[in-house]
Parts: sequence; structure tokens; C-alpha cells
Amino acid sequence: MEQQLNRPTWSRQIEFTLAGIGCAVGLGNVWRFPYLCYRSGGGAFLVPYLLMLVVLGVPLLHMELTVGQYTRRGPVHALANLCPLLKGVGIASVAISFIMCIYYNVVITWALYYLFSSFQAPLPWQNCNNTWNTPNCTNIATNSSFSSTASQEFFKYKMLEQTSGVEEAGIIRWELFLILILAWVLIYFCIFKGVKSTGKVVYFTALFPYVILIALLINNAQLPGALDGISFFIFPVWDKLLSVEVWVNAAAQIFNSIGIGFGSLMAMSSYNSFNNNVLKDTLTISIINSATSILAGFVIFSAFGYMSHLQGIPVSDLAVDGPGLVFIVYPQAFANMPVSQLWAVLFFFMLLCLGLDSEFAMVEVMVTSLMDQYYQSLMGFFKRKELFILAICSAAALLGIPCVMQVGIYVFQLMDHYTAIVSIMFLAFFEVIAICWSYGVNRLSDNLQEMTGKRPNIFFRLCWLIVAPVLITVILIFSVIQFKPARYGDYVFPPWAQGVGWVIAMGSIIWIPLGAVHTLWVLPGSFMQKLKLSVNPYGLNEKSKMPYYERGGAIPPGIAVISSDIQLPEKTPIQTNL
Repeated sequence: MEQQLNRPTWSRQIEFTLAGIGCAVGLGNVWRFPYLCYRSGGGAFLVPYLLMLVVLGVPLLHMELTVGQYTRRGPVHALANLCPLLKGVGIASVAISFIMCIYYNVVITWALYYLFSSFQAPLPWQNCNNTWNTPNCTNIATNSSFSSTASQEFFKYKMLEQTSGVEEAGIIRWELFLILILAWVLIYFCIFKGVKSTGKVVYFTALFPYVILIALLINNAQLPGALDGISFFIFPVWDKLLSVEVWVNAAAQIFNSIGIGFGSLMAMSSYNSFNNNVLKDTLTISIINSATSILAGFVIFSAFGYMSHLQGIPVSDLAVDGPGLVFIVYPQAFANMPVSQLWAVLFFFMLLCLGLDSEFAMVEVMVTSLMDQYYQSLMGFFKRKELFILAICSAAALLGIPCVMQVGIYVFQLMDHYTAIVSIMFLAFFEVIAICWSYGVNRLSDNLQEMTGKRPNIFFRLCWLIVAPVLITVILIFSVIQFKPARYGDYVFPPWAQGVGWVIAMGSIIWIPLGAVHTLWVLPGSFMQKLKLSVNPYGLNEKSKMPYYERGGAIPPGIAVISSDIQLPEKTPIQTNL
């Protein structure tokens, strides 16, 4: 086990808070939350959403930040320390973050493409008088399946040049490929100095989107029909609350939006000072994240109202989906606004800022975990941390090439479906089991008291012990029951593509059983002795439960994670009982 001896910390604590906000607040706040509200009865969705925020989002975020700050390690080592049997959960969270950072950057690429295309008059998606338009193109928005809007055709035929299905790969879209490289260059220069550079960038990327959101809201509220859209957003359709799917979607949205299970916030909190007030950061990040979703809801639904006014149909009849909401419906609304180029530039620049923050966090998980595990070896090979981060970004950029081919939208949809929907639920379930039940609420409370001088209140302890595990189990069960194969619009992926999707999903999930088998294999004694040892934290002193190692110093060889030469620490509670 090789460790980074002098672990850096954030220059100022506000930098971690802003980075955490930037990690949690992402593109999902702008497209997925309004879409779920739209589909789930408008304001009625806010009831289960806010309830899940209180009993699931806040407690689990508090748990992850506490673990990261206390162990001073990324998710791989943190989980290996707390529950060796489920050390694979930490590896899986790194794997899923790396998979997501590959295709998530493609959305940033699209935003940059639209941003560059917005410096034109008229906007290229404003009319059907372009070389890429088909005879079915219409300048009048419609829900007819026999015609398509200029905005739809720009997305499909100009930017993506998409093929008819995943069976037809097509060629590389060189414009998108070059913009993808530009996106990774932006990411690299924002994180290449570690938390020192990221901490400075987040002052802008985390705060500027709010300036644009407020400006958009003020502009949209003055458009004809805007109040109809806002009314749809505010006034609930209470019957929707009788649907179990709405409640499951609310919990899943809190989960995915805050980033529980991805390891990002745990990795970033490992750079905190040991006595940082974890609860303050937890409340700040979770509340601002949800407030941003609601603010984005007002912005998007005011545009919906404007679109329904232009089309002469009710807000409830608009054709809306996830990515299409941002890259088809909203650009279509811009095209009819006064000073359309200005609003388009501001909107897509806001998407860029939102996407960059989340991308920072996903890349940081991989960097932190590998540096924790192989610091001396990596520094011996790369000489400088900056070159190592460059290698990570270059590898992710190369793996993202299929997403910028003409088949790219299908690759993107396949990766997103099997990563964000399938994998993350399994990871979350086992993370909660490892920390809340195996490591235990009492130990976690002791760690928090050691850092801040205060134990968590009864609400947090109850949520950790009972509410969160039960809720996540229910979400997992319903996710399995309601699981539907990946599709893009009316196109259903063939069986072989679904198989590739499951391989992508298993790329992260598989580490959980592999980690468990490895732990049981290398521990001494009978099977029951191995099992008892595997669910007790390594490196903890019997009396104080304090780690043997100094904060930021080397972990003893007993806390090996991946290598097969695990040795037990000199003292563990179980070892003294055997």
C-alpha cells in the first residue's frame, strides 16, 4: 500500500462547499427535475420530493461527508477501512464515476456546440431554410409524428447526423470530436493542480449559473402564456400521489441529483480539515441543490407556458423528454424570444458551467482513489501529478469517441440507461449496508463527535439505522420490477445492444462480489472467523476506535484494498475474541 504522505486540504472551507454545490447541482437539475414534475402532476411532485430530501438526501449526504472527512481517503479506502467485506463498493463507485464522466462530457460537448452555434443571426434552428432540413420540417411547432420542427431537425440532422439505429455506426462527427477534446482540455486545466485549482474555478462555475437562471426567469415571466406554465408547475394534480412510481422517482431524483453512491462528495470531503463542521456543509449543499431544481422548474415551466401559447395547446400536451427538453424544446422557445441570440448564449453557457462542476467531481474520484492506492508508483512513473491527471483525461476522451460518431446518441442512451438507472441503485444499497449496519451508527456517531465535538441527533441516527436502508431497498426492488430495456424515442435497442448495456452495468457492480470474495479468501481462519473479521473495521483501536495512523499519514499494511497481501493489524476487536 502506497500513500500520499502530505494530503492537501482546501485553501478555504468555502471552496469545498462551493465544489460540493457544483457537484450536486448539475444538468439533471435543469432537465430531469422539470421533466419529472411535468410527468408527475406538477406541484404534486414537490411533496414526495421534499419529503425524500429530508429523510433520505440530507442524512445520506451527512453520512458520506462524515466518512470522507474522518478517514481522509477516497471511497475505495474509506469503505475498505469501515467494512472490508464490502470494500468492493468503494471500487464500484470509482468505476461508475469513471464510466459516467466518459459520456457526461458528451452533454458538455453538445452544450458547447449549441453555444458556438448561437452566435448567428438568425439562430440556425429558427427556420427550415437550411441544407440539413427535410421536406417534413415545419416552422410551426407541432406534436404531429409526420412533421418535425426546425429545432428537432437541427439536433438530429445537423449536430448529431444520427444514423437509423445502433446497428449502423456511421463515421466520426469531426466537429463534435474536436469540441469533445476542447471540453476535456477545459476539465484538465480546472483540476490539474488538484483541489488548489478546482477550489478557485468553482467560485465562478458554481455561482454564475444562478445569475443566468434568475435573468432567464425575469425574461420568461414577461412572455405571453408564461403564467399558465408556472401555474401548472405550482398547482398540484393530487391524484398523481397515488402512484407508487411518483414516490420512487422522487427518491431516485434526490439520490441521483445529490450524488449519493458516486463517491464524488466522499472524495472531495477527504480534503477537508479534520475539525470541519460537516453538518453545515451537508445542509448547505442539499438545500441549495433542491432550491436550484425548483428555481430551474420556474424557468423551464415559464418557457413551457410560452410554447403552449405559441402552439395553441395546453401545457400538459407539450411533447417533452429529458435531453430534448434542453436541446430541442428550450432552443425552440429561444428562437421566438426578443434578442434570441443573447438568451441562447447565456443558457448554453450556463449548461457548460453546470456540466463542468459535475465533471470535476467524477474525474476527481478516479484521481483521488488511484493516488491513495499507488502514490509512490504513479509519481515514480509520471513524475508529476499533473501528468497523471492528463493521462486520466486522455483515456476518458478516447473512450468517449463512440459517443461523437453518427451512432453516438444511441451509445449515449445505452450508457446512461444502464449506468445511471441500473448500477447506482445497487451501489447505494450496499454502501448503506456497509456504513450504517456493518460499521454501525454508533461508530459513525463517535467519529462525528471526535471531529466536531457533537454527536448526531436522534433524527440522523434513526434515518441511518432504519429509514434510509428501508427506503433504498424499496427503491431497488421497484427499480428491478419496473425495469424496462433501453430505448431512444420509438427505437428499441436490439438484444445484443441490451447485452452490451448489461456489460457496462456490470463494469461497476461486479466489484462488489469480487471484493467480498477477495477479502474472505485472504483472511486467516475458518469461514466463520473470516466472516467475523471481514465485517469489522481494520486499523481501529479497541478503546478509542481511533485509527492507528496519523491523519494524512500512511495506512498500515493491514488495510490493503486490492493487493492480495493483506495482513491483519496488530489489534482488532474481533481478533482479541478469537
